[in-house]
Amino acid sequence: MTAATGTEACTSEHCITCGDDGVAMTILQLDPNRGLALCTDGAGAHMTVETLLVEPVTIGDVLLVHAGTAIGRGEQL
Repeated sequence: MTAATGTEACTSEHCITCGDDGVAMTILQLDPNRGLALCTDGAGAHMTVETLLVEPVTIGDVLLVHAGTAIGRGEQL
């Protein structure tokens, strides 16, 4: 908290709850029945991502992923 106002001052670029970063990932495969996608990041790591918050999605879309859930759309990697 800041002394002058008594309000929180956020100076971190990480999630203040869990410490994770949002990561841009590209969709490689879709499982539309379960709302999941296999995605890859810029370094080639793969992760299964929940896509329900940003649907509709297609292969090749870039998503902003936080804690295994797509929370927004991004630009090409």
